[in-house]
Amino acid sequence: MKRESGQAKSLTLLTLSMIIFGTIGICRRYIPLPSDALAFSRGILGGVFLLLVLKTRGQRFRREQIGRKNFLLLVVTGALIGLNWILLFEAYNYTTVAVATLCYYMQPVIVMLLSPIVLKERMTGKQMFCVIVAVIGMVLVSGVIGGGAPGNLKGVALGLGAAVLYASVVLLNKLIIGVPAFEKTIIQLFSAAVMMVPYMAAAGNLHAYELPAIGAVLFLTVGIVHTGIAYALYFGSIERLPARTCALMSYIDPVTAVVLSAVLLHEPMGTAGMIGTIMIIGSAIYSEM
Repeated sequence: MKRESGQAKSLTLLTLSMIIFGTIGICRRYIPLPSDALAFSRGILGGVFLLLVLKTRGQRFRREQIGRKNFLLLVVTGALIGLNWILLFEAYNYTTVAVATLCYYMQPVIVMLLSPIVLKERMTGKQMFCVIVAVIGMVLVSGVIGGGAPGNLKGVALGLGAAVLYASVVLLNKLIIGVPAFEKTIIQLFSAAVMMVPYMAAAGNLHAYELPAIGAVLFLTVGIVHTGIAYALYFGSIERLPARTCALMSYIDPVTAVVLSAVLLHEPMGTAGMIGTIMIIGSAIYSEM
């Protein structure tokens, strides 16, 4: 009974973290900051928050469990995460939150396509079927068939670029062995922030910004809630849940984004887009079952 109660609580926390992740596109719309500056702040605020979580738990940062090879991989994956954030935040600027998020959730399909090359894993017939269905769904969502606007297509391209970068992070993370989840994420978040510094300097965005009240609140929300709290909830819940359950529950994120995009932002999605949404999310869930 106690074990079932613990799993139910973990499932609730995981669901909450996925809903939080699904609202980041809505917040991005009302933060008047360049994407690189927002990504830098997200890395710093999220990393500091997770360090505080460790301290409040009475735990220390276990650097002895990292190792040189793992540390280098964490720095590289952190840099890729930072670039991935930039592309995703830019995608929100050019297309709807729903389309950008669905493009981003092509990541599992990209992992399936790259796994035979990078990890020497054999692709099954079921996986190939899921890839084909997801790609067709992506074409329907993107609006290419209906002659989508250039801005929308640019948003689609940016979202897919973010998905490729995140798929790279997923594959490289498989090579990182023995590093606790909190320590891994803290290094990656700070590495993402450090990666942004030369990028911001080159773009001329390395300076202070003034934000309106609502923009400042949402800015802190993205850094603390969407990064620090959401990651803390996520890692605090997955320890007691099967890996497949966690993978399936992750699709609450895009569903939340699609629903809120329609309800709060009144962003249109035609019949083809809705069919494509079902195909993308459905094929991803089926591949995990």
